[in-house]
Amino acid sequence: MAFCVWERIWGEAMEKKKTAAALGLFDGVHLGHRAVINAALAQRKNGLSASVFTFEPECVLRKAGGASGYIYTRAEKEMLLWEMIKVDDILSPPFESFCSLSGEEFAEEILCRQMRAAHVCCGNDFRFGKNAAWGAQELIGFGKRFGFEVEIVSPVEYGGSIVSSSRIRELLLKGDIASANVLLGFNYFINAKVTDGNHIGRTIDFPTINQEFSEGQLVPRYGVYSTLTNVGGRVLPSVTNVGVKPTIEGTRRPLAETHIIGYKGDLYGKTVDVCFKDFIRPEKKFGSLDELKAQISADILKADI
Repeated sequence: MAFCVWERIWGEAMEKKKTAAALGLFDGVHLGHRAVINAALAQRKNGLSASVFTFEPECVLRKAGGASGYIYTRAEKEMLLWEMIKVDDILSPPFESFCSLSGEEFAEEILCRQMRAAHVCCGNDFRFGKNAAWGAQELIGFGKRFGFEVEIVSPVEYGGSIVSSSRIRELLLKGDIASANVLLGFNYFINAKVTDGNHIGRTIDFPTINQEFSEGQLVPRYGVYSTLTNVGGRVLPSVTNVGVKPTIEGTRRPLAETHIIGYKGDLYGKTVDVCFKDFIRPEKKFGSLDELKAQISADILKADI
């Protein structure tokens, strides 16, 4: 078996305590996902540790409808699980280490032996095992065989439709951040290292920080957004352009360029959180830097700051 590397990482923490395990890809950690995770958290009252088994974000790219990319990186997803939801443990092994397991092997090796699961929570569309050939109903049967209960959590609906990652991706691609935030249950955000840029912003009195999206990650609609930026625990109003800086010559990967209102410090090389509130306007190519400067001033006025 190919469990040796991550088994050592997981094993010591889980050696003594039985767990309630929430299972899922959890891309976005949205309201529907949190219903599954909350079911595991509720088992703390029964003396169980609340744990999460989740897949690597890149697994989204293997799913139907995942071509637009995953919502959050591994670091962003784990930050939500650890810091916001406050689960006790997370297991997210490399996909190659378990993708060839049968459903029975997954239940026995991962859930029973590795996670020491006494209670397992998942959505009714959860799939597992080689080629995703097993589902929630089969999991109930494995639970009876290997000694864990299975709780199938009903989908969460909002506005007459099921809350799903694919629905949220569509909203992000449209720039409908306000609606996406409702389904996520919190503001969409990026948590990424600040990279060096061309420093054009400083020349027009609007210094900015640049943050790149990861390979395979969904990039929201190109445009300008009202945002909030966390700088060392201080949450400051900001305006963020997502796109390719069409006014500046050259080609580049899409990135998020944020002007933090009133902030003058140096953030290069630091990891910064930028939370998106509202869409202001599409990205636009301007005829001059003076036009760009005037538009940024107008964007700041339009932002709800």
